[in-house]
Parts: sequence; structure tokens; C-alpha cells
Amino acid sequence: MLIRKAEASDAAHLVRFINMAADDLPMHFWRKSVGPEGDAIAYGMERAARATGSFSFNNAWLAEVDGAVAACLLGYPAEDDPSPIAPDTPPVFVPLLELEALAPGSWYLNVLATYESHRGQGCGSALLAKAEAITRATGRKTISLITADTHHDAQRLYAAKGYVDIARRLVVKGDWQVDASEWILMTKTLA
Repeated sequence: MLIRKAEASDAAHLVRFINMAADDLPMHFWRKSVGPEGDAIAYGMERAARATGSFSFNNAWLAEVDGAVAACLLGYPAEDDPSPIAPDTPPVFVPLLELEALAPGSWYLNVLATYESHRGQGCGSALLAKAEAITRATGRKTISLITADTHHDAQRLYAAKGYVDIARRLVVKGDWQVDASEWILMTKTLA
């Protein structure tokens, strides 16, 4: 397995991983952003191919197995002093922002996702180890992540790697179709 920094040309993979990790919430948001005549996938790829922004390729690493992209890690330093949530924030994002604010100064692991054909091959564990190395290199001591209560395999992996459940918030669905009921903030303090 090879872990490498993502490039702008990986945008199509990044869009799929970002969307997988959040149960189609990004696609739901992208569709609303581009309207009925727009191309939501192209919009997501444009965001992933940018050099700046949370979902930029500059914040992502890919695991390759036998030369094929298999999994993704995307993360960045959380704010040391989180800003208040803007009043015009779409309600679906408010619980996520509330949870993020509970782990100030951490390295925020926003996306960890593996293509189904590569699950069970150690990609998630390898990328979590990479996240620890990145966190240490940034001088931070804690990794935070948010998972859905329906992501049982991910929760088992995180718990096995030392992450603990810190807080929960109800999922706000609106017109987003999802089975999850709660978002779960998990953190790991590095030794």
C-alpha cells in the first residue's frame, strides 16, 4: 500500500470519498448550490481541485493498492478559537459545527473513506496512522472526527485505535434523505 498526497487531478476520487463519508450530504448541498440545471458533481470536483478551502486536494491523502486509488484521508487543523455559528448557516450543518467547536485546536479528520472493493485491507488503519503523523507534525496533540451513528464499522475502527465518544448531536435532515439520527464527535489524544 502506498499513501500519497492528493493532487488536483484526483478531484473525481475526492468527490466520491467526501460524499461517501457524509452519506450524500455534500451532494445534497452541491445540488442546492448549482440549482436544477447545474452539474453537482462538476461543482464538487471544482471545489476539490482548488488549492484552498476545507475540501481542497491540499488537505487530502490517498491510499493506493496495486496502483489503484483505494481510500482517502482529508483533514486540517481545527480553529483554536472557533467562531460563533453564523445565523444564515443552513440548519443541516449546525450540529456538525457545534461538535467541531467542542474540539478546538485539534487536527480535524473530516473524511476517512474506502472504496467498497478495498475494505478490510487495512487502508483505514494506515490512513489513521498517517493522520497521527500529520497531527504531530502540526504540533497538535488531539485528533477529532465526526461520524454518523449508522457508521458502525467506522466506529469500531475508531474505538480500536483509541478514539473516544465525546459528544453527540441530533442530525438535522430537512429535505436530505439519510438514515442517521445522531452525529458523534470522537477524539484521540496522542501520547
